[in-house]
Amino acid sequence: MFNIGPWELILILVVALIVVGPGKLPEVAKSLGKATREFKKATTGIKKEFDEAIKSIEETSQPPKAQNQPMQEAKPTAEAENGKE
Repeated sequence: MFNIGPWELILILVVALIVVGPGKLPEVAKSLGKATREFKKATTGIKKEFDEAIKSIEETSQPPKAQNQPMQEAKPTAEAENGKE
């Protein structure tokens, strides 16, 4: 998802430690994890609803399949056409 190397990750953690402080850092990380999980759950639900809506639109826009089609006559084979039955 993100192309973060080890040095960028260390820099982010050091800045977070300075800004938030060592006492509140675990609490902030926990709430960030919960927020990420809720966001992922919401986007998954929206994507599922969107896919279902697209599927139902595609199903209604296709013409219905005929159930009782007349049987096609069998075509004569090459031997029957030549008189070799």
